[in-house]
Amino acid sequence: MKPELSIIIVSFNTEKLTRECIESILKNSSGVNYEILVVDNDSKDDSVSMLREYQSTLSNFKLLENRQNLGFARANNQGIKVAKGKYILLLNSDTKVKAKALGTLMHFAEKTQDAGVIGAKLLNPDGSIQASCYNFPAICGAIKEYWLGQKGAYEKYSPEGTNPRTVDIAVATAFLITPLGLKKVGLLDERYFFYLEDFDYCRRVWKSGLKVYFLPDAEIVHYLGASGKKVADRKNQWRRLIPGSKIYHGPIKYYILFIIIWLSQKWQKIFGG
Repeated sequence: MKPELSIIIVSFNTEKLTRECIESILKNSSGVNYEILVVDNDSKDDSVSMLREYQSTLSNFKLLENRQNLGFARANNQGIKVAKGKYILLLNSDTKVKAKALGTLMHFAEKTQDAGVIGAKLLNPDGSIQASCYNFPAICGAIKEYWLGQKGAYEKYSPEGTNPRTVDIAVATAFLITPLGLKKVGLLDERYFFYLEDFDYCRRVWKSGLKVYFLPDAEIVHYLGASGKKVADRKNQWRRLIPGSKIYHGPIKYYILFIIIWLSQKWQKIFGG
């Protein structure tokens, strides 16, 4: 039987986390007809051997092995191209799916005709809410956030309330793409190696006439930053944002935003804010 949902996971040196993610899907996917597609970006730990074991024992599991790290967007696109499901769920390897999350996402997608992307509610390992949405980044938003102290104007925030709502951007940690969304928007932009591909995709969803939704009833635990640690150490993580930021914003807007944030950081150091 053809799966309704294709779950795509990009793996890169996160053997333990990826295994826990897969096990959470197997445990909490009752009533959902799904397949799991894992794209490994040339992991150097024991990830590949572990993933081959799953492939040999699960009929709805497929492993794609890359010979080099092709980046997040390109690896996800590899999965999307071979996916058989009607719906596509991009899921980070450092997540755990909670009970009913997959079914809840699917049900909402089926009844919401204008949805292009649906973002799940992310939780920290201790159960607290993890911010997972953004407003479209604008110069005025950066000034409000960094100079006037208006939280959520530029940085990540968590929508209030218990009802589904539209948002500008939902992070691709747990990111369901509807059939109409895929038809109108297509694949992720492979110019983004790691970071901001979700910003770009959500912007294209809205431009296509569809909407991005945040669904608080679909809960997924996220070990924030765990998958990215293998890409760069904490000290240099911010450097990986630069290429994608220049593509997304364009060079002029990028440098204006950089100056706004840089001045804010300087003022905080001077005045101890």
